Amino acid sequence: MAGHTPKSFDTEIERLGRKIAEMGGIAEKMLAEAMDGLASLDVDLARGVIATDLRLDSLQREIEESAILTIARRQPISLDLRSIIAAIRVSGDLERVGDLAKNMAKRTRKIAHVSGVRLPRSIVGLRHMHELAATQLKEVLDAYATGDQALARAVWERDVELDSLEDSVFRDLLTFMMEDPRNISFCAHLLFCSKNIERVGDHSTNIAETVVYLVSGDTLPMDRPKGRSLDVTPVGA
Repeated sequence: MAGHTPKSFDTEIERLGRKIAEMGGIAEKMLAEAMDGLASLDVDLARGVIATDLRLDSLQREIEESAILTIARRQPISLDLRSIIAAIRVSGDLERVGDLAKNMAKRTRKIAHVSGVRLPRSIVGLRHMHELAATQLKEVLDAYATGDQALARAVWERDVELDSLEDSVFRDLLTFMMEDPRNISFCAHLLFCSKNIERVGDHSTNIAETVVYLVSGDTLPMDRPKGRSLDVTPVGA
């Protein structure tokens, strides 16, 4: 923290951190309730997820506005500047996680109104996908809060697991649609839900990349791992 700006700057950074933590908690809750609503076709739960998204959007705007004002007033450099940039990046990813959960909730409302819907065995795969995505999100938010590069990199490397599971769910749903054309409509909604969950994993890996950048100033490779070892590319290399 050599050359660190005054204590009031620390207060502004802490305020950003608290808002990020609030966003993280809301995003995690939205994702869990979106999955529960889908599995049980609970329309009321789905409506609650959709309504909560407004709070997440509001927090993201507050963080961006506060971060921009802080940059303008303080003209921070080095770690101080990276802290503000990281807050903007992470808030953007969390806002998108909320959007993905909201989209799942909207699909739930549509599926629930289809008569005679019998959720296929793929709902088990979707739940497994959700468990992986929720774990990734929780761990990467912990990594951000504590500056834990190792944990962030572990989340980044595990994204391939979620991608593989999505492929499996896709095959199951495709088989179910081929068995009976009447299944096509709601299975198509479930396919979109599986993609939404997979995208949550992508946003978690985005946050992992931000954590590494925040702590070390390094960037992770552009190509995300497909079962290979991790290399770190220094900034400017």
